[in-house]
Amino acid sequence: MPRIVLCCAAGMSTSMLVNKMKAEAQLRSLELDIYAVPVAEFERELPGADVVLLGPQVKYEITRLSAIAEPQGKAVAVIDMADYGMMRGAAVLDKALALIAH
Repeated sequence: MPRIVLCCAAGMSTSMLVNKMKAEAQLRSLELDIYAVPVAEFERELPGADVVLLGPQVKYEITRLSAIAEPQGKAVAVIDMADYGMMRGAAVLDKALALIAH
């Protein structure tokens, strides 16, 4: 089952977005494991993740985290600020699925 990990400062604000993404995945009959963690847990969560999406509040970490993830064949991207702010679960899910398929 594909695993999508969202990372933010504390793992709290993204939990609402995770719920929206899970609801959208269910509507599409997709079996996905989607969850949120604090960015401090990135390296621990990376081995089991298919893609990691960063909340806009930690986008400054993209270069460092990509350098860790890319040698392992893992994609890391920043969630669009508007999609994050508006809690557009479908749009964020689409981004994650595109990165997994890439």
